[in-house]
Amino acid sequence: MQKITILIHCEDQKGIIAAVTNFILKIEGNIIYIDQHVDVEQNEFFMRLECELTNKEIGLASIQNDFHQTIVQDFNMSWEIYTKDQKPRMALFVSKYDHCLFDILGRYSAGELNVEIPLIVSNHEDLRSIAERFNIPFHYIPFTKENKAEGEQQQIELLKEYGIDFIVLARYMQIITPNLIALYENKIINIHHSFLPAFPGAKPYHSAFKRGVKIIGATSHYVTQELDEGPIIEQDITRVSHINSIEDFIMKGRDLERIVLARAIKLHSERKTMVFSNKTVVFS
Repeated sequence: MQKITILIHCEDQKGIIAAVTNFILKIEGNIIYIDQHVDVEQNEFFMRLECELTNKEIGLASIQNDFHQTIVQDFNMSWEIYTKDQKPRMALFVSKYDHCLFDILGRYSAGELNVEIPLIVSNHEDLRSIAERFNIPFHYIPFTKENKAEGEQQQIELLKEYGIDFIVLARYMQIITPNLIALYENKIINIHHSFLPAFPGAKPYHSAFKRGVKIIGATSHYVTQELDEGPIIEQDITRVSHINSIEDFIMKGRDLERIVLARAIKLHSERKTMVFSNKTVVFS
């Protein structure tokens, strides 16, 4: 039985839910999940719906065309429709840190993530052996101030060649270029500690330790041209105290980075996030 997911965003107005649910009835679908949110201040409506199609003769293209000609035009919607078996193709960008990469590939091998990982891209050779262990193509692209344009072009060509739908920065320690961000708007996911902006720099955990912080956090967000200020997908925290060492801080921080990034990937790949006005709507 074919399952489809529908994402909807438009100006809030009367009759949207009724129109959409009647459309599902018309195509002989059975709704198994539905959730909606209204941003009252912006007067914006968001909706996510999953349904099973009982009529095998109705194809996805026909559904998309019918939906566009009726519901979309009536309500001036932004919309997306996916089938359940459409696994998004995810590229991993890494540098030298391996904790997030190992965690993602472990979950991927265990079937926990509804994605395909056709390649890993890195500006260092250090993690090639991990990619080879999981039998995933590894592409080394040096990336410095001197060769930024060339490196960006190589990245874009690879992403197009492999048909990549979204990118995950698994502790990739380079700033993503504006051209790449424009090609993958709200489709590049980053992870970092949540000490910013209070403790910037190369050793934030050392600075936080000296200040005696009581909470460590991690944040996963979509990448925009404003560094580390993109729409937030997922966050989490853990408590620390005076008995913890700097090494404890770093270990707890890395644990959080693994967990929060995995959650963000899962939410994005299952089409549970929508972005508007630099904020996310995240459905359960």
